[in-house]
Amino acid sequence: MKTVINVVLLLLTLTFIYLLYLSIKEPLEFQEARDSRTKSVIDRLRTIRECQEMYRDIYGTYATSFEELASGLKTGQFMNIRVNGDPDDPNFTGTITYDTLYESAIDSIRNLGFNLDSLSFVPYANGARFDMKTDTIKQGNAMIDVIEVGIQRKAFMGKFADVSFKKFDNRYDPESRVKFGDLNSPSLTGNWEGK
Repeated sequence: MKTVINVVLLLLTLTFIYLLYLSIKEPLEFQEARDSRTKSVIDRLRTIRECQEMYRDIYGTYATSFEELASGLKTGQFMNIRVNGDPDDPNFTGTITYDTLYESAIDSIRNLGFNLDSLSFVPYANGARFDMKTDTIKQGNAMIDVIEVGIQRKAFMGKFADVSFKKFDNRYDPESRVKFGDLNSPSLTGNWEGK
């Protein structure tokens, strides 16, 4: 009888150890997945933002789609103006000349290691694409181009895309968006960055 009790106690102890392990494992998995997936998405958004800024430098406006962005950067050129002479030097007696040079945008893209063909795809999201919206708003007497690019967290959080995981982080909301830009103001700030 004593042996049976010892076996039952051992089984109960092992069961409690396993349940304790599961209760520790799940929050750690959630935290690791949340942090690594969010970082990958933010890194991709930073790349998109940088590409949109390059596109705007070339064409004067933001690309309205990822296809337009990739095509424009593959064929566009940056204009660089080199000044020969110093226009700010009152003692300069020579002639000031300006040389206009053009540099292929795709060379800069390659040097930065950006892949324009996969830019629109959200990491960990099984082929889902970022939402990109552009518009023009009036600010003062000027019309200003604005952009917003982002995605809801639930698209890339996999099995952790449920509101029940808020128990591990009360700020977690799978419906919230990770984004940069704003359609109501000329800002390219990401919502992960300090205001």
